[in-house]
Amino acid sequence: MTESIEEKKVPANPGEEWLKVESLDLDAQGVAHKADGMVVFIEGALPFEEVRFNVHRRKNNWEQGTVTAIRRESSQRVRPGCPHFGLHTGACGGCKMQHLDAAAQVAVKQRALEDNLWHLGKVKPENLLRPLEGPAWHYRYRARLSVRHVVKKGTVLIGFHERKSRYLADMQVCPVLPKQVSEMLMPLRELIGSMDARDTCPQIELACGDAPDSTRLGTIALVLRHLEPLSRADIDRLKAFAEKNEGVQWWLQPKGPDTVKLLEEGGTPLAYRLPEFGVTMPFKPTDFTQVNPHINRALVGKALRLLDVQPDERVIDWFCGLGNFTLPLASRAREVLGIEGSDTLVARATDNFKRNQPATSARRELSPATFVARNLFEMTPEMLVADGGADKWLVDPPREGAFALAKAIADLHQQPELRTDGWTPPKRIVYVSCNPSTLARDAGLLVHQAGYRCTHAGVVNMFPHTAHVESIAVFELE
Repeated sequence: MTESIEEKKVPANPGEEWLKVESLDLDAQGVAHKADGMVVFIEGALPFEEVRFNVHRRKNNWEQGTVTAIRRESSQRVRPGCPHFGLHTGACGGCKMQHLDAAAQVAVKQRALEDNLWHLGKVKPENLLRPLEGPAWHYRYRARLSVRHVVKKGTVLIGFHERKSRYLADMQVCPVLPKQVSEMLMPLRELIGSMDARDTCPQIELACGDAPDSTRLGTIALVLRHLEPLSRADIDRLKAFAEKNEGVQWWLQPKGPDTVKLLEEGGTPLAYRLPEFGVTMPFKPTDFTQVNPHINRALVGKALRLLDVQPDERVIDWFCGLGNFTLPLASRAREVLGIEGSDTLVARATDNFKRNQPATSARRELSPATFVARNLFEMTPEMLVADGGADKWLVDPPREGAFALAKAIADLHQQPELRTDGWTPPKRIVYVSCNPSTLARDAGLLVHQAGYRCTHAGVVNMFPHTAHVESIAVFELE
């Protein structure tokens, strides 16, 4: 932290108002109240601290500002692990919570989950799950890095935007990226700076795979977005960089995501592994996969244990993607149906399932898994019935949540005459969420209109040092 908050500590000044910070919101702002009741959101302040701040935004009933002095410091304040984090000019905006102890970050997210469930869904879980946690640093195997040739500075910048700015931060390292990738940032800047196309390459998308033993980094895919065709000299520069940096694999993207193409054939394909289930998942750098592979492995195992799938059960995996949960489910259930909105992803999931069938009898064969495409944001009770009953569901939607799905099952609960062909609701649902507010909304439907109880809920710390809240909840049919 170039300009640490600790250096701003000053003694109390009689006559000036000090505010006691009461809590932390999900933008990592301290929340306090002035003497007249005005709510104040203070960047850089932590709960239980006494601070002063300067105002940079004011409305009728609230103010927003940045801490300028701390009289009483929180015991949970820590020195940030990244030199580009802070409140100073030019600070990186990629992380918001590095000044807060990692365990306290998780507690804030757990409180946010509980508050959302209660205030938005009027749902209180019967049990709170222990948070799922993993490495706090070097965890981010996926990232979209902006690229900009800054003529005035005579350099190329690569990384995330500055805090509350359209400008790129001057990042030399990034401790949340894999160590090998962090150490590659400056060489990448030099590479792009040497290219003929340095002014027409706005982005590099990063996607890392696992090594075969799943304990270290494997292939490092770099997808270069280029607005103009690359010269032969630039192609040679990219190839030379890949030869010099172990594991690097260049992909080129001249237009939309469907134009992404591998620069040189060969090398180790991208894949991640779920050793607990004997599953290997090949993927392309533009496919959706979880940012944090360490937590993803733990999350898949936790979800399946909570679902408690039995060998005679049929399971539906909603929003199945590449089959992240579907293939592990097929190692436990009698039959699995994976449903996804994209025909392309359905084809990829089907291919992944075939690839994971054992070539010899030494490995257990996966149970039948079928993948189909549905518009999951326009689900109806009739569509739900048509897909057949299932003993259990796994639901893993995007940030928009699974409202149509929850509404359809609620309608079937309230209108039994719609349950044709002997359809019955699942007796258990495990819902994995990346947005606590849409989870709360859907939980309210399941609990108050579809006949379920919320038996468990807890947070999954997929993105340490950020305000992102991943969570998991379990619903049992009454």
